[in-house]
Amino acid sequence: MKLEITRSLLTQIHAHGESAYPEEGAGFLLGAVDEDVRRVTAILTLPNAREDEARHNRYLLTPQDVMRAEDEAESRGLALIGVFHSHPDCPNTPSEFDRDWAMPWFSYIITRVDAGRAVGSRSWRLTHDRSRFEEEIVHVLADR
Repeated sequence: MKLEITRSLLTQIHAHGESAYPEEGAGFLLGAVDEDVRRVTAILTLPNAREDEARHNRYLLTPQDVMRAEDEAESRGLALIGVFHSHPDCPNTPSEFDRDWAMPWFSYIITRVDAGRAVGSRSWRLTHDRSRFEEEIVHVLADR
Protein backbone atom coordinates (compact mmCIF):
# COMPACT_ATOMS: atom_id res chain seq x y z
CA MET A 1 0.00 0.00 0.00
CA LYS A 2 1.39 3.34 -1.05
CA LEU A 3 0.08 6.89 -1.05
CA GLU A 4 1.54 9.55 -3.34
CA ILE A 5 1.09 13.24 -2.63
CA THR A 6 2.86 16.36 -3.86
CA ARG A 7 4.95 18.50 -1.55
CA SER A 8 2.57 21.47 -2.02
CA LEU A 9 -0.53 19.45 -1.07
CA LEU A 10 1.21 18.10 2.02
CA THR A 11 2.25 21.66 2.88
CA GLN A 12 -1.42 22.74 2.59
CA ILE A 13 -2.46 19.89 4.92
CA HIS A 14 0.20 20.99 7.43
CA ALA A 15 -0.93 24.62 7.18
CA HIS A 16 -4.54 23.59 7.81
CA GLY A 17 -3.53 21.64 10.92
CA GLU A 18 -1.49 24.56 12.18
CA SER A 19 -4.34 27.04 11.61
CA ALA A 20 -6.79 24.78 13.47
CA TYR A 21 -4.42 24.35 16.44
CA PRO A 22 -5.09 23.75 19.33
CA GLU A 23 -8.11 22.00 17.81
CA GLU A 24 -8.08 19.22 15.24
CA GLY A 25 -8.31 20.27 11.61
CA ALA A 26 -9.66 17.97 8.92
CA GLY A 27 -10.58 17.60 5.28
CA PHE A 28 -10.76 15.22 2.35
CA LEU A 29 -8.25 13.70 -0.05
CA LEU A 30 -9.24 13.67 -3.72
CA GLY A 31 -7.43 11.72 -6.39
CA ALA A 32 -7.24 8.31 -8.01
CA VAL A 33 -6.57 4.70 -7.06
CA ASP A 34 -4.45 2.45 -9.26
CA GLU A 35 -4.25 -1.01 -7.65
CA ASP A 36 -2.29 -0.49 -4.40
CA VAL A 37 -1.21 3.09 -5.21
CA ARG A 38 -3.34 6.05 -4.23
CA ARG A 39 -2.51 9.40 -5.79
CA VAL A 40 -3.72 12.53 -4.02
CA THR A 41 -4.18 15.30 -6.57
CA ALA A 42 -6.35 17.73 -4.58
CA ILE A 43 -7.53 18.34 -1.05
CA LEU A 44 -10.67 19.88 0.36
CA THR A 45 -10.21 21.57 3.75
CA LEU A 46 -13.24 21.84 5.98
CA PRO A 47 -14.10 23.39 9.31
CA ASN A 48 -14.30 21.02 12.26
CA ALA A 49 -18.04 20.54 12.90
CA ARG A 50 -17.50 18.87 16.29
CA GLU A 51 -18.93 20.72 19.30
CA ASP A 52 -16.55 23.31 20.76
CA GLU A 53 -15.49 21.43 23.88
CA ALA A 54 -14.42 18.31 21.90
CA ARG A 55 -12.52 19.92 19.00
CA HIS A 56 -9.16 19.67 20.75
CA ASN A 57 -9.12 15.87 20.29
CA ARG A 58 -11.96 15.05 17.87
CA TYR A 59 -13.07 16.12 14.42
CA LEU A 60 -16.41 15.73 12.70
CA LEU A 61 -17.08 15.76 8.99
CA THR A 62 -20.82 15.89 8.39
CA PRO A 63 -22.81 13.93 5.79
CA GLN A 64 -23.17 17.23 3.93
CA ASP A 65 -19.37 17.56 3.93
CA VAL A 66 -19.06 14.07 2.41
CA MET A 67 -21.63 14.91 -0.27
CA ARG A 68 -19.80 18.16 -1.06
CA ALA A 69 -16.48 16.28 -1.34
CA GLU A 70 -18.00 13.62 -3.60
CA ASP A 71 -19.52 16.32 -5.83
CA GLU A 72 -16.22 18.23 -5.94
CA ALA A 73 -14.29 15.06 -6.80
CA GLU A 74 -16.75 14.12 -9.54
CA SER A 75 -16.66 17.61 -11.05
CA ARG A 76 -12.85 17.29 -11.34
CA GLY A 77 -12.92 13.73 -12.70
CA LEU A 78 -11.45 12.44 -9.43
CA ALA A 79 -12.52 10.15 -6.61
CA LEU A 80 -12.87 10.73 -2.88
CA ILE A 81 -9.99 8.58 -1.62
CA GLY A 82 -9.50 9.59 1.99
CA VAL A 83 -9.50 11.93 4.92
CA PHE A 84 -6.80 13.97 6.61
CA HIS A 85 -6.81 15.36 10.11
CA SER A 86 -4.42 16.67 12.73
CA HIS A 87 -3.54 15.47 16.20
CA PRO A 88 -2.63 18.49 18.36
CA ASP A 89 0.24 17.64 20.71
CA CYS A 90 -0.33 13.90 20.19
CA PRO A 91 1.30 11.19 18.06
CA ASN A 92 0.21 10.90 14.42
CA THR A 93 -1.12 7.40 14.96
CA PRO A 94 -4.83 6.51 14.81
CA SER A 95 -6.81 6.56 18.02
CA GLU A 96 -9.57 4.11 18.92
CA PHE A 97 -12.01 6.90 18.07
CA ASP A 98 -10.38 7.16 14.62
CA ARG A 99 -10.79 3.40 14.16
CA ASP A 100 -14.45 3.49 15.21
CA TRP A 101 -15.26 6.04 12.49
CA ALA A 102 -12.87 4.95 9.72
CA MET A 103 -13.77 3.27 6.41
CA PRO A 104 -11.52 0.49 5.05
CA TRP A 105 -11.56 1.94 1.53
CA PHE A 106 -10.11 5.33 2.58
CA SER A 107 -6.59 6.49 3.33
CA TYR A 108 -6.17 8.52 6.51
CA ILE A 109 -3.35 11.06 6.72
CA ILE A 110 -2.73 12.12 10.31
CA THR A 111 -0.51 15.13 10.96
CA ARG A 112 1.07 15.70 14.33
CA VAL A 113 0.96 19.38 15.34
CA ASP A 114 3.11 20.24 18.36
CA ALA A 115 2.75 23.68 19.94
CA GLY A 116 1.08 24.97 16.76
CA ARG A 117 3.65 23.58 14.31
CA ALA A 118 3.18 20.55 12.02
CA VAL A 119 6.01 18.11 12.67
CA GLY A 120 5.08 15.16 10.46
CA SER A 121 2.39 13.20 8.68
CA ARG A 122 1.73 9.49 8.34
CA SER A 123 -0.96 7.65 6.38
CA TRP A 124 -3.05 4.71 7.51
CA ARG A 125 -5.60 2.24 6.10
CA LEU A 126 -8.15 0.37 8.20
CA THR A 127 -8.14 -3.38 7.60
CA HIS A 128 -11.32 -4.85 6.10
CA ASP A 129 -12.17 -6.63 9.35
CA ARG A 130 -11.88 -3.20 11.08
CA SER A 131 -9.56 -4.67 13.73
CA ARG A 132 -6.58 -2.35 13.17
CA PHE A 133 -4.89 0.21 10.98
CA GLU A 134 -1.95 -0.57 8.73
CA GLU A 135 0.49 2.17 7.83
CA GLU A 136 0.79 3.20 4.19
CA ILE A 137 4.09 4.24 2.69
CA VAL A 138 3.89 7.95 1.83
CA HIS A 139 5.81 9.11 -1.22
CA VAL A 140 6.09 12.89 -1.33
CA LEU A 141 6.46 13.96 -4.95
CA ALA A 142 7.99 17.11 -6.32
CA ASP A 143 5.50 19.62 -7.68
CA ARG A 144 5.18 19.74 -11.43
